Amino acid sequence: MMKLLDVLALHPDPVPLKHLAAETGLHPSTAHRILGAMTGSGFVERSDAGAYRLGIRLLELGSLVKSRISLRETAMAAMLRLHATTGESVNLGIRAGDEIVYVERTSSGRSSVRVVHIVGARAPLHTTATGKLFLVEDGPQKVKEYARRTSLPGTTPTSITTLSALEKDLDKVRRHGVAYDMDEVENGVRCIAAGIRDDSGELVAGLSLSTPSERFNPDWAPLIRQTADEISSALGYLPPGSR
Repeated sequence: MMKLLDVLALHPDPVPLKHLAAETGLHPSTAHRILGAMTGSGFVERSDAGAYRLGIRLLELGSLVKSRISLRETAMAAMLRLHATTGESVNLGIRAGDEIVYVERTSSGRSSVRVVHIVGARAPLHTTATGKLFLVEDGPQKVKEYARRTSLPGTTPTSITTLSALEKDLDKVRRHGVAYDMDEVENGVRCIAAGIRDDSGELVAGLSLSTPSERFNPDWAPLIRQTADEISSALGYLPPGSR
């Protein structure tokens, strides 16, 4: 059964019985018998021409599994590992309009990070590392619209407040796959963030590491990206090359 499902998943169009038997190594009569049972259960559909494709029951089960996956619960184990490795605060942020909302965190007494470290705290997209990931996802035209809509307010002397500076920064994010907040939300606090994607490939959150500026270590960027990739994988995301 699993062999047949795997082969059917590889083909966008209905597959004849003969081809299914050949690709799975099953005898045609065996494949036909199993496919009959799967058709009766809705896991497979049979066309009038006698070819087979995946059935609606799989979509129903997939939707059920997806509904039971919590981003926060899925991310927490990886966040705790990252926190244990670095000793710094780890944040999970999602987009809410033109802002990032922090929905989960890990912390310790060692950290003096305040603003972005509070669950429920909000900050503009263009000043946060996670927010910049979402702006890159929007594309150049929507970034221009965001700049006009918000006027790019700053909260510190290093906040980005012009479209040209924002576009330059976002170009670096696009090339390196990680984003930085260099004292842009709060003086003395820096962040590195990497994106988290769901099974459809949509950017759904950002994982960020917050540190006091004096302890900021850019060498942590690959570890943060690796951790974000682990969470994406747990959510069902497959990179384009592995689809």
